[in-house]
Amino acid sequence: MGESKRRKAALGDKYGQDERFLAWLPLTKAQSQQFMQWTTRGAWIGIGTLAAVWLTVRIIGPGFGWWQVN
Repeated sequence: MGESKRRKAALGDKYGQDERFLAWLPLTKAQSQQFMQWTTRGAWIGIGTLAAVWLTVRIIGPGFGWWQVN
């Protein structure tokens, strides 16, 4: 008997289904990986946006406003 047949016999109806990330949480491992990809991408977009806003406020903004002070 091969390993896959033993695994199929041991798992029964659950054979071939994605494994749960946590037993009590209805998320599969594939869904948790997808969630991590989305949140990581969102974090990098947030960091880039923060850097762009900081550059605008700190460098570009005062450069356009210096002539209005006098």
